[in-house]
Amino acid sequence: MAAESTPAITEPGPSGPRRRGKGRRRKAPSTGRKALRATAWTAAGVVVLGGAGAGFVYFKLNGNLRSVDLNQALGTDRPEKIDNGSENILVLGSDTRAGTNKKLGGGTDDGSARSDTAMIVHVYEGHKRASVVSIPRDTLVDRPECTDTKGTAHPAATAVMFNEAYSTGGAACAVKTVESITGIRMDHYLEVDFEGFQQLIDDLGGVRITTTKDIHDKQSHLDLEAGPHTLDGEQALGLVRTRHGVGDGSDLGRIQLQQAFIKALIDQVKHVGVFTNPKKLYDLADTATKAVTTDSDLGSVNSLIDFAGGLKGISSSHMKMVTMPVQYDPANPNRVLLDTAKAQLVWQALRNDQDIPKAATEGTATGEAKGVVSAS
Repeated sequence: MAAESTPAITEPGPSGPRRRGKGRRRKAPSTGRKALRATAWTAAGVVVLGGAGAGFVYFKLNGNLRSVDLNQALGTDRPEKIDNGSENILVLGSDTRAGTNKKLGGGTDDGSARSDTAMIVHVYEGHKRASVVSIPRDTLVDRPECTDTKGTAHPAATAVMFNEAYSTGGAACAVKTVESITGIRMDHYLEVDFEGFQQLIDDLGGVRITTTKDIHDKQSHLDLEAGPHTLDGEQALGLVRTRHGVGDGSDLGRIQLQQAFIKALIDQVKHVGVFTNPKKLYDLADTATKAVTTDSDLGSVNSLIDFAGGLKGISSSHMKMVTMPVQYDPANPNRVLLDTAKAQLVWQALRNDQDIPKAATEGTATGEAKGVVSAS
C-alpha cells in the first residue's frame, strides 16, 4: 500500500543482534501447528510465522512487519475488553490501487484504499473453534467520529458504505466503526493487500478448489469452467473479488465465494509440505511478513508466533462462517441494510462466547453463490 493511502505505519526492526541459528533446534511443528485455522486473507501468512521462529533469519522477518498503534488512536472510548478467554480479531483485505497493486485490476486508480473484505474472527475460550462473521462492504452504516493514527479527526457520517470507514481514516476508523456496530472490542487487527495475497498463493503453489458452475468475469480477470482447478495467485484473487461471475452479482455472493475459498486454503496449508521444505517456508514467511499489517500488539514475529500457537487447535471443520445479518436496501439494490434485531443475536452470542444461533441468519439476504466453490 502506498504511504499516502494507509494509516501511520511503523516498521519495527530488531531490538538487537538476535539471530537464531539454523538447524534442528526443536522437533517439527505438529499438524495442528502447521495450519492456522483462523482468518481469511492472512491464514497462509500467519501459519508460516509459527515455523519461522524455528530458525529463519528472525531480524529480517521482524523488519518486514508493519504495525499500527490502534490503542493510542482509539483511546479509552471503546467497548470493555471481554475477559472470558475468547479473542476477537478484525481482518481486512484492502483494495488499494497504489503502487504495484494498480496492475491487479478493479478498485480506484488514485491511490486510495478501501476495505474490500472485512471479517470478525471470534476465537472461543480454549481456542479449539472459531466463528467468522463477514461484513458486507456495501452495508449502509452510521460511521462514528474517529481519529486516525496520524491524529487527524474525522466527523461522524450517517448512511455511508461500511468500507468508507477505512478509506476515510484507515485501520483506526475501520475498527472504531466495527466496535460501534457490534458493541464488541476488537482485540487484534490484521490486514493484507491484493499484492501480498496473490504472492502468498503463488508461494504456496496454488490452492485446489472445485467449482460446480462456470465462473466468467472480465472485471476480475476470472475464467473458470465447472470442475476441479488449482488456482494460482491471480486466479485466487479474481475468485475472492468476483461479484458478477456468479450468483446475483452482489457483494453477498462474493462473500460466499470468499468463505468457501478460505476453507479450501486452510485445508491445503497442512498438505503442501511447507515445513519439510526450508526454502518454501522462508519464501512464505518473507512474503507474509511483508504483506501483513497488524496492530502494535502483534507487531513482531515473536508476537505472531505466540498468536498462531494459540490457534493451533482450530481446524476448518471447527470454524463456522456466516455473513452479518442484512437485508437488501429497497431504495438501492446495490446496497444492504443491517438487520438490527438479528445482528444483535450474533453480537450477543460472541460477547457471551456462545455459538451463533441459526435464527440469527434465517431469512436474511444471501448472495445465491453458496455451494459454487468447495475444496478439492
